[in-house]
Amino acid sequence: MLNWDDPVGKPVPASDKLEPILAEQILNKPTHESTASGKLNAAPDSLKPVNPDDKRVINGHTDINQLAPFKYPWAWNYFLNANKNHWTPLDINMAQDVTDYRYKLTLEEKHVYENVLSYLTTSDILAMRNIGLAVMEKMSAPELQIYQARQVYEEALHTWTYQHCIETIGLDQSEIYNRYRVVPEIHQKIAIANHRLDSVLRSDIDLTDPEELHNFVIAYIFFAAIFEGCWFYNGFSPIFALQRRGLMKGTAEQFQYIMRDEVMHASFGIRVVKQIIYEEKLTLDKKAIRDLWDEAFEAEQSYTDYILKDPILGYSAEAHMGQFQYIANRRANQLGLAEEPFPGVDEATLPWLDEQANLRKEKNFFETRVTEYQTGGALTWD
Repeated sequence: MLNWDDPVGKPVPASDKLEPILAEQILNKPTHESTASGKLNAAPDSLKPVNPDDKRVINGHTDINQLAPFKYPWAWNYFLNANKNHWTPLDINMAQDVTDYRYKLTLEEKHVYENVLSYLTTSDILAMRNIGLAVMEKMSAPELQIYQARQVYEEALHTWTYQHCIETIGLDQSEIYNRYRVVPEIHQKIAIANHRLDSVLRSDIDLTDPEELHNFVIAYIFFAAIFEGCWFYNGFSPIFALQRRGLMKGTAEQFQYIMRDEVMHASFGIRVVKQIIYEEKLTLDKKAIRDLWDEAFEAEQSYTDYILKDPILGYSAEAHMGQFQYIANRRANQLGLAEEPFPGVDEATLPWLDEQANLRKEKNFFETRVTEYQTGGALTWD
């Protein structure tokens, strides 16, 4: 039995007997008086069943506490699918990574590894806050909120994963976590995200106002299609490049499970945005969209030039940026935008990257605690 005064301490022995005073209070407590006059026993005539056709992504007025009947069954399926990819960083053996980092990585490879972790640690906390504080509360259908609640948990799990990698390798935590504050190329990406998302972190936004609605949708496009769909998706690839050479395989495996989550986050966010545009009959400002891509490209280019100022074996800044442009075009197509941000870029420079989210891992029990994520292998990537 847990001791609720000290839940992480030793359990207190269970007792079948109530404290005498507490027992007396319970036994002598009068019945609740809220049923007086029978007012709560009769439902007002104004109450009626929820009609799913009345639900909306935002600005809806149906009962937010009633899950079914669904209007957005696809949102519920995202939640069910997300739970198939359940894992924790403690499930993955990191022992070889410690040896690789200390004795096998070059200085250039250590530079890449450390700065990728530095960027990701801050970004996933920002993602967690954005979903929890800026997006989820604006949704007016519970099936949407339930998946986003899972997403908040997953962003926290990702942050734990990066922390676990940093701690296991033995890196200076204060120095790694503060790089985004002192390295301009990392800080720029975080600053752009804060700028784009801060305006929708307010709880008093009136999404019936056309300008506020447009700003919210632009911010959500940035978050789903660029921040998660491009920066995150492409951001794991330098570590996967090390994995392909047999290095830092534990970290890369952690990132594979994170990438599975992020694929779903981006896909869900893009679908929500499209639904809002349809329901609210919204026309997007083409210049605002163009500014998003240009800003994201410039920040990614600076970041890439910094982390890959000296190329590592099997990976280069040119390959990284080519993949960014290719993925950006894919996200634009998923959004249904009329124009691709990078016309003519129709071939992946990292053709192996998509495999990382779909790879089934066969493991030896004596090498790692994880033998196989059977449920994870059953995921459907719509």
